[in-house]
Amino acid sequence: MTFETEQENFWAGEFGSEYIRRNQGDALLASNLSFFVNALKAARGIQSAIEFGANIGMNMKALQLLYPTQVQHAIEINADAARELAKVLPVEHIYETSILNFQSQRTWDLVLIKGVLIHINPEALPQVYDKLVTTCGRYLLVAEYYNPQPVSVSYRGHADRLFKRDFAGEIMARHPQMHLVDYGFVYRHDPNFPQDDTTWFLMEKRIGIS
Repeated sequence: MTFETEQENFWAGEFGSEYIRRNQGDALLASNLSFFVNALKAARGIQSAIEFGANIGMNMKALQLLYPTQVQHAIEINADAARELAKVLPVEHIYETSILNFQSQRTWDLVLIKGVLIHINPEALPQVYDKLVTTCGRYLLVAEYYNPQPVSVSYRGHADRLFKRDFAGEIMARHPQMHLVDYGFVYRHDPNFPQDDTTWFLMEKRIGIS
């Protein structure tokens, strides 16, 4: 399958499949569990969730431990990752497609995107922001590399594959109904539960409140 941006083809192909081997295991699950305990401590009533770019479901596994009855869906562009993800979520809850091609009329209590916006073509970000907010029933959790100004950095020897910026700030500026609830940072050298220098922002959709 061919996609409209170089970044989509990159992650749908061999590099995306190789990523699976580097990002799994009990240590990552423990770190993810700690991450969500902190990032979602201010959230209430998240009975449903969707992850944009779920890979093999390591984030979904952690959320299942915290919310055993949560109904979960996920979007994943890489076919190999989607097959592994089917061991975590029901097949009918997996959208094997690009985020840019994803369409849905429903909403979820929690919309999650973690380490994915940094890999999306910057020109496509407004479209992705709109999808995140449209599908958000109440909370949106964005966890990415942060930079006050947009920058592009080399990613494992590849140019134009990793971009840093203030994703949450741009979302809230574009969609004023999204209000900041909480935020934080997890250091890659945390001695107990590291994340990859991740800055997270929990936003809540508040219709009719400026």
